[in-house]
Amino acid sequence: MLFVWIALWAVALILLLADPRSPVNRRLSAVALCGGAGALAATLADVLIPYLHANHPRDSLERTLFHLQATSSLTSYYGLPYAYLLFAMAYHPKTASLNAQRVAALVLVVPILLCLLFTPPYNEYNPITYTVVVWWAVPYFLAGTGLVLLRRTHHYSLSHAHWLICLAVLPPVLFAMVMSYILPILGWHRMWIYNIWFVGIGVAVFFIGLFTYGFLGMRVLIDRRRLDSTLRAVTSGTAILHHAIKNDVGKMRLFTEKMQTYANATNQPELLEDIRVVQNASHHIQDMISRVHRRTEDLVIQPIEVELDTLIRDTIKTYEPLLHNIELHLNIPEGWRCTLDPAQVGEALNNLISNAVDAMNGVGHLFITLREGKRELTLEVRDTGPGMDKAKAAKALEPFYTTKSGNEANFGLGLPYAYYVMRKHGGSLHIRSKPGVGTRVYLLFPKRNVKAVKMKTQSDAAHADRREVHG
Repeated sequence: MLFVWIALWAVALILLLADPRSPVNRRLSAVALCGGAGALAATLADVLIPYLHANHPRDSLERTLFHLQATSSLTSYYGLPYAYLLFAMAYHPKTASLNAQRVAALVLVVPILLCLLFTPPYNEYNPITYTVVVWWAVPYFLAGTGLVLLRRTHHYSLSHAHWLICLAVLPPVLFAMVMSYILPILGWHRMWIYNIWFVGIGVAVFFIGLFTYGFLGMRVLIDRRRLDSTLRAVTSGTAILHHAIKNDVGKMRLFTEKMQTYANATNQPELLEDIRVVQNASHHIQDMISRVHRRTEDLVIQPIEVELDTLIRDTIKTYEPLLHNIELHLNIPEGWRCTLDPAQVGEALNNLISNAVDAMNGVGHLFITLREGKRELTLEVRDTGPGMDKAKAAKALEPFYTTKSGNEANFGLGLPYAYYVMRKHGGSLHIRSKPGVGTRVYLLFPKRNVKAVKMKTQSDAAHADRREVHG
């Protein structure tokens, strides 16, 4: 049980440190803490207290450890089903609002308080009154499991993370429900010692997921920090490079102009042609470094209130003459008013559409869809191009990485720029691609960050009028 205690509390600490503001992380951390408390109680009862009793008998210390054991055991038995149901409510985005969840947390704690007040106190053989506790604890477990399994994600980039969470959390919790709550009422005590196997599997899945697909956004957090630091380095580096090259190019222009004057005065046409070549090269160098610098300089967003569907459609309109044999499929509901920087978001979307059009090489289907979630708006750009394997998709957000060979105008900065724009708006960007199928890019706008408001449109009003007539 020592392993279970250390492993579960380590998981709880990682969850809290990763994102302490996330209700999902906090409540899943509480689940791990409660599970670890039970393992701590077992470690105290089976290892530490007997060792002290045999080798260093001190009544006061043993009493203190016994009280710690009792507290840990009760925390595990009463806290685990409670924390698990609260986690499931936070994890399932359509259960209730945040205020409703807080009210539910107060209501759900009532059975625990009643058990503490009106059932026999803790003892080592019967820590709780199983025949009473099972009637509310098991429904808590089953309701929580149902909420977790019923969660649906509209963007495929996060679906694998959902099933990793299910695999890491559900088996250990459901096994603990059977071993620690149901079997004791049938006379099978101390069956909780077998929980170690399922807890071990759950912890292993947690750490595997942490370093592969991600777990509750934690790998995403690591990737974000890496990409942010990379972009900052690129920003400062290109700024220095831009300044240095601009100065040297200025010198080149100054001296080539003097040489040009001399060549004209002395009637040397070959020298004039050579000077023009050097001048054109200097202009090209300046243009190239300026374009890189504009893409990598630190973004300062200027948010204003805009109609999101209008912004999207205006951006798409500029590409319609270039689509040729590419069929455009739009699903952009009207009425969403958001506060964001239209120039930056429009340019980010422009980059995604440009990438999609280039990938399909003039033939295919381009899908642009805006979906509403409970807490976010998701803008999806999907193409039917050749797609990318996992290795290329993982590098797609790295500055200067590009799959477009032979195009000197492409710097591999379109996706990093779009990622940076979304980060500046408090949102995120996700990529999912499969060779031979195509690529999906998702822009996620948290409603709270962009102050998204659904306005009543003419189609909504007409629909309401029809309902009144039929009613």
